[in-house]
Amino acid sequence: MVKPLIRPFSQYSLDALVLLGQLVRESRNAKAMTTTDLASRAGISRALLQRIERGDPRCSIGVVFEVATICGVSLFEQEKRQLSYELTRNGEKMALLPKAVRSGFLGVKDDF
Repeated sequence: MVKPLIRPFSQYSLDALVLLGQLVRESRNAKAMTTTDLASRAGISRALLQRIERGDPRCSIGVVFEVATICGVSLFEQEKRQLSYELTRNGEKMALLPKAVRSGFLGVKDDF
């Protein structure tokens, strides 16, 4: 059972993490890998792998993605080429956005 959370997470996020954990476990089992084998290959502890497979939201996203990649679980796009294309396209879009967002309300001068 996952420990109580300090910060709230949406049910959607929690469900997505549980699903990703289930996909990792299913793929690991299909490849006949033990938790010890996969944890060793990912460079993490067996306990952390078990938390990932349970969908614990406190696991580092980089570690979760690496474990999923090792198991062959698709994260975004089925093909690496398509992922590279989307990454480049989004990078170009982000380059057009302002570097910073102004904070604070400038107000309206209506004293005419």
